[in-house]
Amino acid sequence: LATQDDALRAAAHAIRDGRIVAVKGLGGFHLLVDARNDDAVHRLRARKGREEKPFALMAPSLETARALCEISPDEERLLCASAAPIVLMRALLDGVSPAIAPGNPYLGVMLPYTPLHHLLLAELGFPVVATSGNRSDEPICTDEHEALARLRGIADAFLVHNRPIARHVDDSIARVILDREQVLRRARGYAPLPVPLPGAARSMLAVGAHLKGAVALAVDGQAMISQHLGDLETEEANRAFREATTSLRRLYDAQPEAVACDLHPDYRSTRYAESLGLPLLRVQHHVAHVRACMAEHALEGPVLGVAWDGTGYGDDGAIWGGEFLLVDGEGYTRVAHLRPFRLPGGDAAAREPRRSALGVLYTVFGDSLFNMDLPLRAAFSSGEWPVMATMLARGVNAPLTTSAGRLFDAVAALIGLRNDAHFEGQAAMELEFCLLADAGAYSFALDGTVVNWGPTIQALLADLGAPIGVMSARFHNALVAMIVAVARAVGVERVALTGGCFQNRYLTERSVERLRAAGFRPYWHQRVPPNDGGIALGQLADACVKGYNDAQ
Repeated sequence: LATQDDALRAAAHAIRDGRIVAVKGLGGFHLLVDARNDDAVHRLRARKGREEKPFALMAPSLETARALCEISPDEERLLCASAAPIVLMRALLDGVSPAIAPGNPYLGVMLPYTPLHHLLLAELGFPVVATSGNRSDEPICTDEHEALARLRGIADAFLVHNRPIARHVDDSIARVILDREQVLRRARGYAPLPVPLPGAARSMLAVGAHLKGAVALAVDGQAMISQHLGDLETEEANRAFREATTSLRRLYDAQPEAVACDLHPDYRSTRYAESLGLPLLRVQHHVAHVRACMAEHALEGPVLGVAWDGTGYGDDGAIWGGEFLLVDGEGYTRVAHLRPFRLPGGDAAAREPRRSALGVLYTVFGDSLFNMDLPLRAAFSSGEWPVMATMLARGVNAPLTTSAGRLFDAVAALIGLRNDAHFEGQAAMELEFCLLADAGAYSFALDGTVVNWGPTIQALLADLGAPIGVMSARFHNALVAMIVAVARAVGVERVALTGGCFQNRYLTERSVERLRAAGFRPYWHQRVPPNDGGIALGQLADACVKGYNDAQ
């Protein structure tokens, strides 16, 4: 016992001393440092390869959390719930290093949820960064021998226990929005809690998408959704995905008769589904988003789904992402979409908002853009500028997209917020965080089934020089007006707001408010993430309404 106490005190001493300690928890390792120590937080960022993405905090008590954040009664209940998620709450001005969540008005805070966490935090008495024990883009470490190898060079010390971890499970992330809980990452404490799926008479597997991966299993009229599995970018992540899929099947002693996957032919999840040798149902990405929201709320069609995200493979092979889908019965109709624009460099545009901005401007102004004196030009080198012009003029390595996510990126670059992003959604998040409400809205046009944001961009360019918070608000309000306008044109009462863009609090809350005022009944995600973490549920739901008839 004395040796165990000594280990605990030694770990606490190391954290007080500014060192990084890897602590074995419930579903994997955490990397812990003193949240007040700016040098320690920067050292953790450098070693982990995580430049600016926010870190989560663990506070020793509710009282300590109150000193860090503004906490509403609903947020307090969520913070103290048995699931013990990371709760996103508005930060107060001081108390921790600004490097924890740079440029972000929210902090993600959780309370201790295992005996070891309780003992360690009680010994420390101050908040710590508690981030997943891994390198960026890798799954969390679950075994001390694995941790010693993979976290070598990151952690200065290790605090472990002798209970084996059966499967890796990250911390869940949740928040309160519109007075209701919303889960953004569904993992520890929430998975694999079921979602009723009455049409699931037979066992079926759904493998989700490529980012924010999760798989789901239909068993006895319910969808069992796995824990968050992360992005399938590396072989380590892909291996963890396959292991989690096998584990879920064993947990429920299920032998799937078919498998559902994304329409994208190059997703690793799709290739895995193809390798299983089962009848295969391919579900369009944004249809799956809408079906997930419908399944969560037990909705039958007709429903107008507003599915906005970064990318999704469309029925026509193009990159969709700003979709209005009328879902009814077994099928759906693409009743409207955002105006397409080109992405010079393709996937590179997701990491460089300046490229999306250039594609948007080219769609509005054509070749004359390259003779215009615009601030955005300074974001490109003299050598890059003619290359971009050639890409756009010839349509070479510049695919068309309707992506709302890339439109957010474009506006962030146009108003001077961010030209390059260090993590997914960074530019869009900063655009949301800077806005000043009640600033009016830019105009747009509804040209048949195309929602034309051209007038929006022209109005924004005429507004350059105004406070960026005003420009951001006017852009956000224009998007909300677009949603309401399409809803009125379609005339269906129930509207489902889904996709990664609806992680944007302002967009979601204002859309719900305006849709209700216009006589519609809006729905949004609560217990299932609006991002790609909900795709597997949507794939199962789509398969169920079709009775697996399309499985090949």
